[in-house]
Amino acid sequence: MTALVILDGNTVNPGDLSWEPASSLVDEFTVYPRVPRAEILERIGDAELIMTNKTPIEEATLRDAPRLKYVGVLATGYNVVDARAATARGITVTNVPAYGTRATAQHALAMLLEISNRVGHHDGAIRDGAWKRSPDFCFWDYPLFELAGKTLGVIGYGAIGRAVGQIAAALGMRVLAFNGDRPPKNADENAAPLVNFTELLSLADVISLHCPLKPETEGIINRASISGMKDGVIILNAARGGLVVEEDLAFALRGGKVAYAAVDVLSSEPPRADNPLLGLPNCLITPHIAWAPRETRRRLIAVAADNLRLFLQGTPQNAVAS
Repeated sequence: MTALVILDGNTVNPGDLSWEPASSLVDEFTVYPRVPRAEILERIGDAELIMTNKTPIEEATLRDAPRLKYVGVLATGYNVVDARAATARGITVTNVPAYGTRATAQHALAMLLEISNRVGHHDGAIRDGAWKRSPDFCFWDYPLFELAGKTLGVIGYGAIGRAVGQIAAALGMRVLAFNGDRPPKNADENAAPLVNFTELLSLADVISLHCPLKPETEGIINRASISGMKDGVIILNAARGGLVVEEDLAFALRGGKVAYAAVDVLSSEPPRADNPLLGLPNCLITPHIAWAPRETRRRLIAVAADNLRLFLQGTPQNAVAS
């Protein structure tokens, strides 16, 4: 008898989607909306198969769950699982790559469009009666600007970075990219020119982060790198919070070196009360929702179920540990 336990299903599926693609593969199926850290092992119980989004699966948990054979991560990033310890115990860990490419690109541009056009801001102003009080036919109380003709610098030119660049180019922006020492995969004649890091910083009016969080990219946006940017640059981060030294970004936002920042991710989520970006009028923060459209989450569940099906058949896909 096979049993699957989903430890924190509410993040991926708060009730607007079906778990049937996964539940149909097993004899027993249990979904917990969320799991307190102290109850993780209890909730796993004797299950051989689990799925997790952000619930950590550490070495001690793997050690004390002797029947566990499979951990399906309901995300692309799998740092919530001790993959090395899983490999040592012969436990397969899978992830779901590339399910949210278009959604994340869409969100990054949505943040940029809010900065350039202030749609949400002006909607709020109208609700507060500002248009009614205006002596003119129309009004705006914040500078608006066109994106056409401006330069977007993409840091991390994988699938998401390329998608962001394509949308930006359609809006008339010039797109440059930095991809570290790695050539972009599946590049074509429409790919953005690759430049070095220093050149991208100096040329970009807008910088958008789409690289993974690794030792070499941690804190890549810091006081030194910001000093090499244009005055009045805009910084977008829909990748990982750890790419940014938040104290340095806050300092640059207060001083005007960075005109505006928009971030969907923070170093600690939810943010601590002392996060330096909170409360800054020129910093837009969204609660890690770039990946969250319903279509994207449905795709994630489908791929996660397919990962499980192939594992049960003895031919795992998207394995990051085994």
